[in-house]
Amino acid sequence: MLIDFFFTLKEAKIPVSIKEFLTLLEAMEKNVIDTSLDDFYYLARLTLVKDEAHFDKFDRAFAQYFKGVNGAFDTNAGIPLDWLLQRMKRELTPEQIAALEKFGYDKLMDRLNELLKEQKERHEGGSKWIGTGGTSPFGNGGTNPEGVRIGGKGGNRTAVKVWEQRAYKDYDGDRELGTRNIKVALRRLRKFAREGHEEELALDQTIRATANNAGFLDIKMQPERKNNIKVLMLLDVGGTMDDHIERTEELFSASKTEFKNMEFFYFHNCVYDYLWKNNRRRNAERFSTWDVLRKYTPDTKLIFVGDATMSPYEILQPGGSVEYNNEEAGAEWIARFTNAFPKFIWLNPEPEGLWQYRQSVNIIRQLMNNRMFPITIEGLERAMRTLSK
Repeated sequence: MLIDFFFTLKEAKIPVSIKEFLTLLEAMEKNVIDTSLDDFYYLARLTLVKDEAHFDKFDRAFAQYFKGVNGAFDTNAGIPLDWLLQRMKRELTPEQIAALEKFGYDKLMDRLNELLKEQKERHEGGSKWIGTGGTSPFGNGGTNPEGVRIGGKGGNRTAVKVWEQRAYKDYDGDRELGTRNIKVALRRLRKFAREGHEEELALDQTIRATANNAGFLDIKMQPERKNNIKVLMLLDVGGTMDDHIERTEELFSASKTEFKNMEFFYFHNCVYDYLWKNNRRRNAERFSTWDVLRKYTPDTKLIFVGDATMSPYEILQPGGSVEYNNEEAGAEWIARFTNAFPKFIWLNPEPEGLWQYRQSVNIIRQLMNNRMFPITIEGLERAMRTLSK
């Protein structure tokens, strides 16, 4: 049974390995869980799924194999009846259990199989066919205490088996990011080191020193672990970026939380010979781009954020800026940044599928050595891996 489950996960594009599958089998052999489908679900997810971004894919694959998708019962699932019976005894009231015993759970599942073969159309109400409402033990929204709910939100919550419940949709790697998920993805870049004054207890050293001191307490302190990653973030503002304000704000907020050593500046469309920090005072409080290039050390991680959508001449030609007459092309400044900071990426809020239709995006991608990533969970994780290399 579980061999097919393993291949179901592989078909769902979950990166599960043979070693992890053998770990699951070993855990089951040693009876580390009770005989319940709930416990097996959590054990399988713990041993087989390495990244929470795959939780939703796992739930769908689990539903496809053990529960069925869109109300289709999987006759090959082979769920041990004693597992489901144990779960039923925990979740149903004594009255519901007594009512169920009149029919027998194994007979209930057999009858469900028979009805799925016999029934050819949707059914509402009644006491026999699989449908919604009614008192049939199968379907959705009914009142039979020995029921198996198939699909839908449910009615009286008396189903023995809830067939569809996906609690991790927002973790899917193909979805756009919220602030919380941005933080999770950004943490892949963090690198901790102990810096500063001794201000926290060094437990292992204290135990060792106390043991060596004949049991007399010998407290040892150590510097606090701090994230020593340095980040320079340059954000495009105005124009077409107005369509991406919410997502960019989420990214910026999460970045400030995760990276204590982060500096930021703004630009419009492409970087030129000055940057700014306050959009309202951008013409009065400018920072020389040369000064920014010289201020930060080469180990600083450089992150551009922008949709890279502009006229190609804004990148390639002197005087191409839409705001003033720049003496050097934006491409020259991008080259200076990528030479000064070898660890660099460009995050683009535009959907990746649209990039090929934007000439300016293709130019920026070439200037960035193809280190452009979409602002999705999967895209941001790829970006953080690139910066970590």
